[in-house]
Amino acid sequence: MYRYVLRRVLMTIPILFGVIFIVFTMMTLLPNDPGRLILGLEAHQESVDMFNAEFGLDQPFLTQFQRYITGIVTDFDFGISFRTRQPVVTELSARFGITFRLAFFSIITTVIMGIPLGVLAAVKRSTIVDSTLTVYAMFLTAIPVFWLGLILIYIFTLQLGLLPSFGNQTWRHFILPVAAISLPASGVFMRTTRVVMLETVNQEYIKTARAKGAPEYLVIWKHAFKNACLPIVNAMGLTFSGLLGGSVVIEVIFSINGLGNHIFTAIRSQDIPIVMGGVVLLSSLFCLIILIIDLLYALLDPRIRAKFSSS
Repeated sequence: MYRYVLRRVLMTIPILFGVIFIVFTMMTLLPNDPGRLILGLEAHQESVDMFNAEFGLDQPFLTQFQRYITGIVTDFDFGISFRTRQPVVTELSARFGITFRLAFFSIITTVIMGIPLGVLAAVKRSTIVDSTLTVYAMFLTAIPVFWLGLILIYIFTLQLGLLPSFGNQTWRHFILPVAAISLPASGVFMRTTRVVMLETVNQEYIKTARAKGAPEYLVIWKHAFKNACLPIVNAMGLTFSGLLGGSVVIEVIFSINGLGNHIFTAIRSQDIPIVMGGVVLLSSLFCLIILIIDLLYALLDPRIRAKFSSS
């Protein structure tokens, strides 16, 4: 098991290097001048040249890339933000917690809404309950997140005045953003859970458990769901990692000063250190989540655990 974990950790190094190289190339080769974007169109060319020289933007591409990689490896230095002149680590760490809370609350709400309804739809297969829940799941899946966010603001903020529509100061500020993310995502979880449960409840060991007189709730949740949860665990991990880096639209709509919103602003202003630091952070988290999913697979499936132990 330890060798497997070590092997997977070592595999992330070339992956991260490739991601850094691709994004660094895209940001560096953009036709816009970072110094001109940061200082403004009316800035003198001498000021722009001094800015580019200060941050090494006037050097060849390979020299800039080599210096960036060296700073990360030797000093864990991701550079200085072009706009704020603050260390990238400080800038991102101040906003990562906000995005993490938003993603965490969203995935928990999604699981609470999606999995029980998906199990219910599978248990009530080919009934009015199944048909209703299937249509409901398809409806939720088809709703654009940005449209739902605007509708929630209109109803609960402008019309009812119950919840704030922007900021992240208190837990009440997270209710509408979490709802806007969780409702469409719960539809996906409902459909995924229904499909995997339908495959499981028709297995012979489920019929045997019922024939022995086991209570229905034990048959469904202890036997069927336990063996059907591997695809659900994978969906949870991928959804959570996607929320960490993909909640930009929601953060912009609700004016949440999180990581996604900050990276989006940095891309518009071509603040290369912030963009690169955000990419490295999100890529590392994605690789970590994939590793955790593989380990959970081993805990849930004895066959996989035996294979890991022998590797």
